[in-house]
Amino acid sequence: MVFIDTGQHWDETMAGSFFRELGLRPPDVTLGIGGGTGAEQTGRMLVALEGTLRDAAPDAVVVYGDTNSTLAATLVAAKMDVPVAHVEAGLRSFDRRMPEEVNRIVTDHLARWCFAPTDAAVENLAAEGLTDGVHLVGDVMRDLAARTLAEVRKPSALAGLAGGGLRTGAFLFATVHRAENRSPDAIRGWVGLLDALARADRPVVLALHPGTRAALEALGVEPSSNVIVVEPLGYRSSLAAQLHAAAVLTDSGGVQREAAWLGTPCLVLRASTEWLETTEGDAATSVLVGVDTALAREALDRLAPPDRAPTDAALRARQRTIETDGATGSIARLIA
Repeated sequence: MVFIDTGQHWDETMAGSFFRELGLRPPDVTLGIGGGTGAEQTGRMLVALEGTLRDAAPDAVVVYGDTNSTLAATLVAAKMDVPVAHVEAGLRSFDRRMPEEVNRIVTDHLARWCFAPTDAAVENLAAEGLTDGVHLVGDVMRDLAARTLAEVRKPSALAGLAGGGLRTGAFLFATVHRAENRSPDAIRGWVGLLDALARADRPVVLALHPGTRAALEALGVEPSSNVIVVEPLGYRSSLAAQLHAAAVLTDSGGVQREAAWLGTPCLVLRASTEWLETTEGDAATSVLVGVDTALAREALDRLAPPDRAPTDAALRARQRTIETDGATGSIARLIA
């Protein structure tokens, strides 16, 4: 097996730390591609991946998720007549303004195997005429969260985060990284939302993507002092922050579903989501709020009121369990 890192996430906190933290072997090939527009980045990946796949001569190419790397590898493999396996197939937000939505659709329609994490994903694929090679396997991220949960239960898992001193249930955890939230209007909207929800006794800890940080600086916008801006977190630190937070605010699909598995209230800073399972039903703890401050305040007051949030978070940290999907083993058997 040849492990290829395109370099789409070139920042050390966004990529390098994860290999070490999760015990992954270093990539066999690192292309070093990062930055630029989506088209520029994808174009450079197409050229570099073609040569890499020609040298490797693989029996199949496995891609994951909805990134530009996923799309580029799929296009190159399809043109080289190499079968593609798409892990996390079939998810749809039904909003093609999102680059991630386009990446998923193209990848699914070119893949030989579509490994779907949910029943809804299978149904989405069927609605697009895709049934051959579709397999419901579960979610590999759920498997990882289940394996890691025990390591982040204690409040000591928060040590060093935001300078220390964070108490379980007495802070909000936020991430913002999507292109849709980097326009000037969107930035002013979500910064205003975070400022409105942050308090001295319940600050917002914002783990900020490098691209989003650059967009903030270019616009000259700075959150209030009750919003503590930190570098992107490693996997365990991020999971600990979500578990011990009063609530999570994010535009990340991964963080959205991690919060759901952990039982942490989540305000989704988007107008739509491909993870409808987390927002629907009486027991749902995720709410789509976009950058609507009033809607976010109502949801936060309902799901994580200040007088109850510390107790709820402490109980969650002690007792929450996550059942594994067994997705990793299922995918390996199906490809073999």
